[in-house]
Amino acid sequence: MNRIVETFNNKTGKVLNIYFTAGFPQLESTREILSAIEAGGADIAEIGMPYSDPVADGETIQASNQVALDNGMSLKVLFSQLEGMRDSIRIPVILMGYLNPVYQYGIEEFCKRCKEVGVDGLIIPDLPIDEYYEEYKPVFDQYGLLNIFLITPQTSEERIKRIDEISEGFIYMVSSASVTGATSGISEGMETYFNRVNALNLKNPRLIGFGIKDNESFNKASEYAAGAIIGSQFIRVIESAEHLKEDIVEYLEGVRG
Repeated sequence: MNRIVETFNNKTGKVLNIYFTAGFPQLESTREILSAIEAGGADIAEIGMPYSDPVADGETIQASNQVALDNGMSLKVLFSQLEGMRDSIRIPVILMGYLNPVYQYGIEEFCKRCKEVGVDGLIIPDLPIDEYYEEYKPVFDQYGLLNIFLITPQTSEERIKRIDEISEGFIYMVSSASVTGATSGISEGMETYFNRVNALNLKNPRLIGFGIKDNESFNKASEYAAGAIIGSQFIRVIESAEHLKEDIVEYLEGVRG
């Protein structure tokens, strides 16, 4: 069974997914951060694949992408860093990024390398749903990879139901029509949106992302979904960390409360 599916089967709520950019703050930080995320009690690790034009991301994550690229991060380097991670890492690992670098690497070769190193799923925001279903889903399935789709307050009910129909694992519920890091906390308008989606009785659990940063916002989001995703705030934590692993663990324990 895919580790993402297993996580949601075994945990009824408050699933914590932590995003970080591979190769940030240092090129060789990836494995240390991954280990610290697990040690801090997160349920899922989401590793960003740096890209020069991360259109869905705000200033904080964009800046981390550029630093990582300047450090020399690439898909080839990332896969090399993830070799053997399953000797010690038990939580699900998702790669998040954009279609162009994956396409340039070769879709099937990319999926094959994901399986070899132990990656469980992908988030590719600019991969069209129909293109995924018609062209790429068989390849993803062959290598045991779940594709995680995003929905926003502007996503139609018809499209949400279609995403739910072809998805496994979870649906990434973007809290607002903005880029990452642009919102803070859960507003009344967001609550209306969350309730509207919950009323659809989807088969897949949802995780709320964008604007989640601390114990209060994590717990609030978890009232409306299976849990939440923290990205921009975590990037700030590792950027300012004096003792990387210790500071990550302390921050995540604080989020958990």
